[in-house]
Amino acid sequence: MTARVAFGAPGMAPTWTSSAKDMVTTALGSSRLWATLGYGILNEVYWPSTSDPQIRDLGFILARDGKWIELKRVQRYSVTRSEPFIPLPRVEHVGDGYRFAFEVVPDPHRDVLLISYRLEGDYDIYVLLAPHLCGTGLHNTAWVDRGLLAKNGDRALALVATAPFARSSAGFVGVSDGWQDFNRHGCMTDEFDLAEDGNVALIGELSASTGVLALGLNNTPEGARTLAMMSLTQGFEEARADFEVGWRAWSATLRLPSPTPELAEEAAKSAMVLKVHEDRTFPGAIVASLSIPWGNSSDSNGGYHLVWTRDAVEAAFALLAIEERADAARVAAYLAATQLPDGHWHQNFFPDGRPFWEGVQLDEAAFPILLAAKLREEHIALSVNIHTMVRRAARYVARMGPMSPQDRWEENPGANPFTLAVEIAALVAAADFVAPGDREYALSLADCWNERIEDWCYVEHTELAARLGVEGYYVRVAPPDQHGQPARVELRNRGAETIATADLVGLEFIYLARVGLRRASDPRILASMLVIDTLLRVDTPAGPLYHRYNNDGYGEHADGRPFDGSGIGRAWPLLSGERGHLAVVAGEDALPYLNTMLFTAGPCGLLPEQAWDTDAIPARFLFPGRPSGSAMPLVWAHAEFLKLLVARESGRPLELLRVVENRYRDAREASTWHWRRDTPFARLPPTRDLLIEDTRPFVLHCGFDGWQRSFDRASEPLGFEMQGVRLPAGDLAPAATLNFTRRFADAWEGVDYEIRIAKEPRT
Repeated sequence: MTARVAFGAPGMAPTWTSSAKDMVTTALGSSRLWATLGYGILNEVYWPSTSDPQIRDLGFILARDGKWIELKRVQRYSVTRSEPFIPLPRVEHVGDGYRFAFEVVPDPHRDVLLISYRLEGDYDIYVLLAPHLCGTGLHNTAWVDRGLLAKNGDRALALVATAPFARSSAGFVGVSDGWQDFNRHGCMTDEFDLAEDGNVALIGELSASTGVLALGLNNTPEGARTLAMMSLTQGFEEARADFEVGWRAWSATLRLPSPTPELAEEAAKSAMVLKVHEDRTFPGAIVASLSIPWGNSSDSNGGYHLVWTRDAVEAAFALLAIEERADAARVAAYLAATQLPDGHWHQNFFPDGRPFWEGVQLDEAAFPILLAAKLREEHIALSVNIHTMVRRAARYVARMGPMSPQDRWEENPGANPFTLAVEIAALVAAADFVAPGDREYALSLADCWNERIEDWCYVEHTELAARLGVEGYYVRVAPPDQHGQPARVELRNRGAETIATADLVGLEFIYLARVGLRRASDPRILASMLVIDTLLRVDTPAGPLYHRYNNDGYGEHADGRPFDGSGIGRAWPLLSGERGHLAVVAGEDALPYLNTMLFTAGPCGLLPEQAWDTDAIPARFLFPGRPSGSAMPLVWAHAEFLKLLVARESGRPLELLRVVENRYRDAREASTWHWRRDTPFARLPPTRDLLIEDTRPFVLHCGFDGWQRSFDRASEPLGFEMQGVRLPAGDLAPAATLNFTRRFADAWEGVDYEIRIAKEPRT
């Protein structure tokens, strides 16, 4: 018989669905499947890794007598689970004349998602499935054959049921799909066998009011169907019991502070979220979020289901905080495996190590050092590979820092307090892992950069300072030298707009106190906090929240439209967590900041990347203090919540390493200032040695006070394969200025430099 082929190829332009999830789940067995729920239905299902979404969504229509209801649009549902740390969701939709409930269980032993459903009411049930195989809505082919099937390249799925579908159809989205059929006719009239090479959707009429659906994923349609049928044969209850056993075993060692019942429950949910986001094929790989921010406006295969070294380490510190030590150690092992030969990591990457974006953020190169040092501090055994990872990363940071090509928000080059804090702490922590020559160099460089933080990132006597009544404050980022022009910073996501460096502020400086480089009582920290509270804090029904920086453009537009390359930056709950950590090191109670984070959570406890911070827009489900359309859940936010919860109890941040705390417990002057072309200085403080250095060998030609007493000196090896010439403080003391230039193997540098030699005041 000739196949009935759907019309309207290739269908409308595909998108993902909203990133505002109700829940995320996975089994802790051998299966490689992760599922998300949102708006009361299934959203993206990931397979065979946490970076590979294979469907857009799977939802339901109820219909009778020409009346039909798509459940995700009605928004009359609840999501519950038996215990906070077990991601076993039960969704119930209630409306006029119906009660429809379903439970979701990833099969622990197979790449199958089981859905047990029950309908009370005189309606027929239709399941809608939108394949996005190979991470896209393009070039999918769907057909019906004893179930609903689809394939794209070497990815395939099959949806089968305990009772066969009464009717089924494949179509092209926006033209001949099942939803369009209902929209036009009020009932299902189409029964197409095939929709080939496009943005496709499937629909099936369930023949029973109760039953089980099985969504199988495999490299072939036959394999997907076989796996799905095996799960149905085993049965939902057995899979559910095995699922619970795995999660109970993992959670048995959790240590969660419980200042209030609500915070205790949120802590359990946050721990669960971290565990869900770990990959199975590549253990230790933790993606930033099983979501695509504003996914309903994009078909990007990126999203947040990628590994960022920073986010993974943040999660690992949180796992250490709650006593999941083996999980944290796996993250370190995974990072050792994915490190590039020169010592850094890709900006972000798939769990198998393939890069997505290839920018460089020096905090991402330094954070794994902090993790390794923390594991060592906790007496967790480290492998040879992790020692090698630390040495390579420290070498990279020492040679490439302190100016980072990108800041932690992946936007601007230069020096910023957050990245500087992580780099400096990492160099100090790495000293115990490296050879003696590298150790001395790492500590000297850390001391120099630490002493210069304010030179780069602290401004005084600006118009903003005068207006707010402070002497100065830390800026968000100090861009690289702009050839004598007034320093300005590009505002990403706002076209070509720029802002004066002194006018751009953020919460980055808090990390200076968090890792032990500055005291929380430092007048500069206190003044900066006043500036932040004035410019970036927004009071919401959830509590005080903070923007990343003033004039941020990463967020919804004023009318609630999704971010599309421009927008208005919204408040970030994780920044309330950072503010809470400053409270901890200041000896204050962080409970208000924990509660603020708690109150921004979605209905099932997932913490968002951003929260809506202005008047409500109900039509877009945007309400003050509640999740916006950006990523939810955000692993970083859940990690920050857990770390703050534990830090409140212990009185110290997890990232505060004792070796760093001991080195900078008191104000420490650097014995040597390191001069580099990208971090020059015009004045050398008194009693400091001067080390002029580069990554390449050179000959230093220098003189004093206008090139008098000139001489040449060849560079010598320093730590981490750097080259330099050291000029001791005693040799410099008689002079007022040092003049110098350099000759490299290929040519003279072509620039003359001058440094003023400061004198000690006479006593």
